[in-house]
Amino acid sequence: MLGSLAALAALAIVGERPSMVKVVEWIDYETLALLFGMMVLVAIFSETGFFDYCAVKAYRFSRGKVWAMITLLCLIAAILSAFLDNVTTMLLFTPVTIRLCEVLNLDPRHVLIAEVIFTNIGGAATAVGDPPNVIIVSKQELRKRGLDFAAFTGHMFLGICLVVLVSFPFLRLLYWNKKLYNKEPSEIVELKHEIYVWRLTAQRINPASREETAVKCLLMQKVLTLEMLLRKKLRTFHRQISQEDKNWETNIQELQKKHRITDKILLIKCLTVLGCVILTFFLNSFVPGIYLDLGWIAMLGALWLLVLADIHDFEMILSRVEWATLLFFAALFVLMEALAHLHLIDYIGEQTALLIKVVPEDQRLAVAIILVLWVSALASSVIDNIPFTATMIPVLLNLSKDPDVNLPMKPLIFSLAMGACLGGNGTLIGASANVVCAGIAEQHGYGFSFMEFFRLGFPMMIVSCTIGMCYLLVAHVVVGWNS
Repeated sequence: MLGSLAALAALAIVGERPSMVKVVEWIDYETLALLFGMMVLVAIFSETGFFDYCAVKAYRFSRGKVWAMITLLCLIAAILSAFLDNVTTMLLFTPVTIRLCEVLNLDPRHVLIAEVIFTNIGGAATAVGDPPNVIIVSKQELRKRGLDFAAFTGHMFLGICLVVLVSFPFLRLLYWNKKLYNKEPSEIVELKHEIYVWRLTAQRINPASREETAVKCLLMQKVLTLEMLLRKKLRTFHRQISQEDKNWETNIQELQKKHRITDKILLIKCLTVLGCVILTFFLNSFVPGIYLDLGWIAMLGALWLLVLADIHDFEMILSRVEWATLLFFAALFVLMEALAHLHLIDYIGEQTALLIKVVPEDQRLAVAIILVLWVSALASSVIDNIPFTATMIPVLLNLSKDPDVNLPMKPLIFSLAMGACLGGNGTLIGASANVVCAGIAEQHGYGFSFMEFFRLGFPMMIVSCTIGMCYLLVAHVVVGWNS
C-alpha cells in the first residue's frame, strides 16, 4: 500500500498525476475475483473435515517419514500447478499441509515454503500453468510465427522436468540443518499455538461498545486459563519428541478415529462444484466458446456452492476470506501500473536490447538467452511478472525482426518465460501464490516473514534458473532447436 502511494506521488511530481477513476481502473478485478471466489470455495470445503482426512491419509502413505511426505506434497503441488492456476493450487493445498504438519508435530512454515516453491516451478511447465505463459501463448503475432500451445508446452515441459530433478536434492541440502520437528511434544506445541490464536483474536478487537469490551475480556481470560494449563504441562513434560515417529501405526489408528469426514453430503457437493470449476478453468484455454474469465468462473462456482450448501452463517465464511491479501494485490496492481507510467519497465527492456546488440554476432544468441533469462528472473522477484512479461514481448519481437541483430524469436521468448516464472521464487512478493500462501498461513497462526522466505526461495531461484539457462543454451546454441 505504501509503495503504491509512493509511486502515485512520484507520478504527481513529474506532472502525470492520474485521476481516482484511472487508478481504480488499474486494478485487475479478474484476479481479485478469482482469489475471492476460490477463498469462499475453500472456506466451505474446510467445513467437511476433508483436509483433516487428507492429512491422516498422507501421514499413513509416508509411513511417518518426514521427507517422504514433503517430497510427495511438493511433487503433487508441482503437477497440479502445471494444469491449474498457482494461486488455486496453494488455496487448496495450504490448509491440508498445515493440518498434516500439526499431526506430525512439524513446523508448517518450512513445508509451506518448499511447497509454494515447487508450485511456481511446476506452473512454468505448460502454457496454462502461470499467467506469463498465458500472456505469451495468447499473443496473436507469436502464434502466427509458430509458437502455439503445443510448441510452447513441449519445449518448456522438458526444461522444467530437469529443473525439478535438480531442485529436489538441492532443497534437501538447504533443509539439512533445519529443525523441521518442533522441539517440544505435540500437546504443548498445540497448546502454545492455541494461546497465540486466542491472543491474536483478542488484539484484533477494538472495543467500541460494552459488548465488544466484554468479548475482549472473555478472550483474555481464556488466554490466562490456557497459560496456566501450559505452565502445569511444562512441569510434567521433560522429554523431547523423537525425530522419527516410531509408533506411527498406533498413532494412525487414533488419528483416523479423531479426524474423519464430518459431512459427507457437503463433501460431495464441494467436490462436484470444485471439479466443475477446475474443469472450466482448463477448458477455458482450449474452447473458444467459453466467454467467461477465470474470475467469473470462480465467483459463479462460489455462488453455486453457497446455494447448494445452504450456508446460514455467511458472516463466518466471509471471516475466513483473506481481506488483507486482496488489499495487497489491489495495491500491487496500482504500483505496477504506476511504474509502467514512469517508464521503468520500458527502460529495463530497452537497456536489455542495447546490451544484446553490442555483442559479436557468433556469441549473440547465447548472450541473449542468458541476459533475457536473468533480467526476467531478477525483475520478477521484485516486481509483478505479468506487466514485465507483457512489456518484454514486443521488445523481444522487435529484436528478432531487426536484421542487424539476426536472432531467432523462440529462444528469446522461452528465456523470458523461464525467467519470469522461476524468478517468482526469489522473494515473498515475487509470485501471487507466495502471498496467498503466506496470508493463509498467517490466518492459521503460522505466518512467515519476508526474510524467512528469502533465505530459502532465493537460493532455489538461482539454482533453478541456472538449470533452465543450461537447458536453453544446449537446446538452442548447441543443438540449434530454433525452428
